[in-house]
Amino acid sequence: MHYRTLGRTGVQVSSLALGAMNFGSLGRTTQEEATAIVDAALEGGINVIDTADRYSGGESEEMVGKAIAGRRDDIVLATKASMPMSDDPNHKGASRRWLVTELDNSLRRLGVDHVDLYQIHRWDPATGDEETLSALTDLQRAGKIRYFGSSTFPAYRIVEAQWAAREHHLGRYTTEQPSYSLLQRGAESHVLPVTERYGLGVLVWSPLASGWLSGAVRAGREIATHRSAILPERFDTALPAGRARLDAVEKLAAIADEAGLTLIQLALGFVTAHPAVSAALVGPRTLDHLHAQLAAADTVLSGDVLDAVDAVVAPGTDLAPHEKSDATPALLDPSLRRR
Repeated sequence: MHYRTLGRTGVQVSSLALGAMNFGSLGRTTQEEATAIVDAALEGGINVIDTADRYSGGESEEMVGKAIAGRRDDIVLATKASMPMSDDPNHKGASRRWLVTELDNSLRRLGVDHVDLYQIHRWDPATGDEETLSALTDLQRAGKIRYFGSSTFPAYRIVEAQWAAREHHLGRYTTEQPSYSLLQRGAESHVLPVTERYGLGVLVWSPLASGWLSGAVRAGREIATHRSAILPERFDTALPAGRARLDAVEKLAAIADEAGLTLIQLALGFVTAHPAVSAALVGPRTLDHLHAQLAAADTVLSGDVLDAVDAVVAPGTDLAPHEKSDATPALLDPSLRRR
């Protein structure tokens, strides 16, 4: 396992990090299975665990807390907030009112007195940067969080938040968590250059593209990822985006074979090769998944392999742009672009 500095924090993080989204009802992972995954991840050199209040309605945080009991100080522990946690309109977002309340809920579920990294799960257009940054700065000064970051923010929002922190003399986001993979390379156009410009640490999510790059989706085979049952339209190879991804996967698998790598090694080696990336988040449901992912920990891709990848999926290209999670709200809500 390689270790890198997380932005300008001085904290050393493993190049692969453990994402806990599949812990609990979403991934049908039991506490026993989750603890075994955490054990194996730490044994394999991973020192970052990332979860969120939203994952299985808080169940993921509870399972992570039980799994790390007695060894919390060995782990860079990260969680997130801002996604809806109930039907109450104030049980979401990035207001001071909600973040102060929800951080305490997360700490209780995790069974800890602080987290190392607290992230705003999605940009909240209803809340100003000063409001959010002020709350996060106070929570940091109270010792409840060590650092705070953003997740899936558009590049211009990352920049505006940095400016707001400077203008109002507040703490700033020190990390960003974007979606980035061989099939979704849009982050290379704006987000990653911005994170480099501001010295942010980067923890990329979905580096295996929800299973497309795990080997679970191949031509002529039945799709073997549980995500296809949750989001069937994302795996429909009759749709243009599905056909484009399947075609790319077959070509990328051939590149991996020629280089003596698994498709997983190619996928994880690719995202961790980018100089802006601190770590790639892997989200295994089983120990077998984790072991296949840990095998990529020391993968270093040659220039020839990276050039071959570029010929399949051009730099800065998203093969499924409609699935982007950082789209400007006006692109999704017609009422925001019409008088």
